[in-house]
Amino acid sequence: MPITVWPVPAPRRGDTMSTAMGVRLVHNLTHPCDLVVDLARGPHLARAIINAHRRSHLQDARVVGWGAEAAALIVTGWPADETGSPVGFFGRCRDRLLPGGCVAVLLPHRDLVAPVDVVIAAKQAGLAYLQHVVGSDRTPRPGSAAQLDIHTDVLIFTRSTGEGR
Repeated sequence: MPITVWPVPAPRRGDTMSTAMGVRLVHNLTHPCDLVVDLARGPHLARAIINAHRRSHLQDARVVGWGAEAAALIVTGWPADETGSPVGFFGRCRDRLLPGGCVAVLLPHRDLVAPVDVVIAAKQAGLAYLQHVVGSDRTPRPGSAAQLDIHTDVLIFTRSTGEGR
């Protein structure tokens, strides 16, 4: 599985991501006018959605629901603020995605088991594991022995484009 490094600031305590991470997610995984479901904590993804001219539910999707329209991108922290099982959560995500749409799950980079559990649950719900992105405070330099200061793992899953809805 490819791993990509995004040099972005760490999220503030209590937030899912930094604004720079939100901007990278929105710009890399959506097109103008696409719908994004924001299940993240903090205002950072909402700012990126507005600045990139994407659409989102302006109310808190965690409280009022995700709406009926299929989304190009669903972004959540982990564990998700949903009742039920992780497989059930990812099943709901799969049902709400456009073909080719993505679910981005952000995890703090401190638990080595959580990413594996997330991947297993997403696959059991019928999503395909697309990419692993790590957020680091600095850009890796070729030939440098210094380790990256990774603060966030982003697991990106997709709904196959070959399926009907």
